[in-house]
Amino acid sequence: MMDTLLLSRLQFAANISFHILFPTITIALGWVLLFFKLRFNRTGEERWMDAYRFWVKVFALSFAMGVVSGITMSFQFGTNWPGFMESVGNIAGPLLAYEVLTAFFLEAVFLGIMLFGFRKVPGWVHTMATFLVAFGTTMSAFWIIVLNSWMHTPAGFELREGVAHATDWMAIIFNPSMPYRLVHMLLASGLTVAFLIAGLSAFRWLRGDQGAEVRTTLRFGLMTGAILIPLQILAGDMHGLNTLEHQPAKVAAMEGNWETGPNVPLLLFALPDQDARANRFELAVPNGASLILTHHADGVVPGLNDFVAEDGSPLHPRVAPVFYGFRVMVGTGMAMLLLSWGAMVLMARRRDEATGSFLSTRRGLDGLPKPMLWGALAMTFSGWLATLAGWYVTEIGRQPWLVTGVLPTEAAVADVAPSMVLGTFIAYLAIYVVLTLAYIGALFHLANKKAKGDDASGKPERTGPDGITVLTPAE
Repeated sequence: MMDTLLLSRLQFAANISFHILFPTITIALGWVLLFFKLRFNRTGEERWMDAYRFWVKVFALSFAMGVVSGITMSFQFGTNWPGFMESVGNIAGPLLAYEVLTAFFLEAVFLGIMLFGFRKVPGWVHTMATFLVAFGTTMSAFWIIVLNSWMHTPAGFELREGVAHATDWMAIIFNPSMPYRLVHMLLASGLTVAFLIAGLSAFRWLRGDQGAEVRTTLRFGLMTGAILIPLQILAGDMHGLNTLEHQPAKVAAMEGNWETGPNVPLLLFALPDQDARANRFELAVPNGASLILTHHADGVVPGLNDFVAEDGSPLHPRVAPVFYGFRVMVGTGMAMLLLSWGAMVLMARRRDEATGSFLSTRRGLDGLPKPMLWGALAMTFSGWLATLAGWYVTEIGRQPWLVTGVLPTEAAVADVAPSMVLGTFIAYLAIYVVLTLAYIGALFHLANKKAKGDDASGKPERTGPDGITVLTPAE
């Protein structure tokens, strides 16, 4: 039977898994919308404003889902994890308050102008509102990452009778893992949005919508993904080295390495057996883990057997979810790299000499073959998969600590009956599955509606001589 601790962890995992899907989109999408608006201001080309009008709807829907799920998640600090605020509330409370004061209010105040003020306020006011909303989403991510990073690498505090008190707020905010974690998350958001834009644009293209807006957003999504994925690989390597320094048990679980030593192989696949404290099957690259983690083939990599209590109980996380989650994240990143770079090569080779456009305006799918478009469609939500896998690695990898070296997870859980937690966990899970499916369905409904030419922006349509739909201003 599952106890209260496990059920509370599962319930919070369900909540955070659902919630993180939407900030992962809004963080980067706000800046994408600002880019679209600035391009429209500079060129006056309607394709940029058409892209803005479509994707601002996605932003609004994602923002609403993120707010609702975030409020629900915050309740659990009191209902399921009262020991967290009792022990570290002096630090966690102000950081969460900063997030509300500097980010959430900024988004909420200017979101209305951004959504509905295009024809009601001067253009510069609308552009500034878009900027402030984008800035607000990034500030929101900043403060949440500060708190999460502090839980992994706490600094700038002292314990008094088991309660953490701040002694240096700069050390708390800029704790050892925060810069790496923040960059990694912002790039993850950028990749999530890049492939979301590419995927929905490919869907519209395959449905017959091959107008200037779709060509623009498809090219933008793929190019952004191609630019960001190498940066994410570099940031991930630096984050891994930081984790090796401050959380070696997590790295040992990620690598499935049981014994500390040099010349550790990189396990492409394995079957970790935590009871036997060994791997039952391994497919490995010799010296690979040592080379990646220490940049030397004979570098020493920590082993899980070093993290065991005197009674023999493990002082490291469950190995299997961390080990497999890391490989799902990396594998998804490699798929992103192959698709985006492959698309860039194909579009460059088939570039239309007359227009200079990567996607030909004259010959339909001459820019990209259909299999590539189907691949982009299949990877529409690949950013979600990589983000969730990465978060599981990060959060499960911190166990058995809620705040590393300060607060064990089991010390913070509420003393309630398992049946109560189980009931709410099932209810949350059922609602979240329905809402996730509804959200995905709504996005494809919007895309399909645009592909059919049912434009809700209030602008009449005409068809150009090349058969491409052209939108003309209504005013």
